[in-house]
Amino acid sequence: LSASGASTYSWTDGTNNYSGNSITVTPTVNTTYTVTGTIGTCSATATVSVTVNATPSLTVNATDNQLCTGESATLTANGANTYSWSNGGNGSSINVTPNTSTTYTVTGISAEGCSNTASISITVNPVPNVSANASPNTICIGGSSTLSASGANTYSWSNGSSGASITVSPSSTTTYTVTGTSTAGCTNTATVTVNVISAPTI
Repeated sequence: LSASGASTYSWTDGTNNYSGNSITVTPTVNTTYTVTGTIGTCSATATVSVTVNATPSLTVNATDNQLCTGESATLTANGANTYSWSNGGNGSSINVTPNTSTTYTVTGISAEGCSNTASISITVNPVPNVSANASPNTICIGGSSTLSASGANTYSWSNGSSGASITVSPSSTTTYTVTGTSTAGCTNTATVTVNVISAPTI
């Protein structure tokens, strides 16, 4: 706050007193300051009001903060007028597809120009590396093959079976797909083909 027109100056906000033609104040609420300027034995007063605008109360949430590699989430911020994100995005809502676990920070600015920040962490879990094989992978009609899968926590097969190892007896060459699910709930697939050879006609 700066005053002019006198020789000496004294300020008050009703609680605190200051002196000098220029003072720095940090009010927490709207405050009116009165300055008394003096020249010799003569004095006069002036007032100046400082308006204190509230910092925006910023919140941020995600549609899902536990993702698998390749999945996306929508981040939404509330409580301000405009928003800018640490990944360069703008707007109250952005879509992200992080490759690794990432913390996003949003800066919200109120209509009065006051700002605040909020952060949210997105965890990215890897998809399982699922593999499958058949033993044997070639059978005669009426024979059977054991299909085995690895790389995940649980397994479901395209023929409706479940488990890391199943036995099949296809009547013709068949390709089986297994879906493996990790402990984090991420999935991946693998395929294995069982070849079926017809019996010879004697």
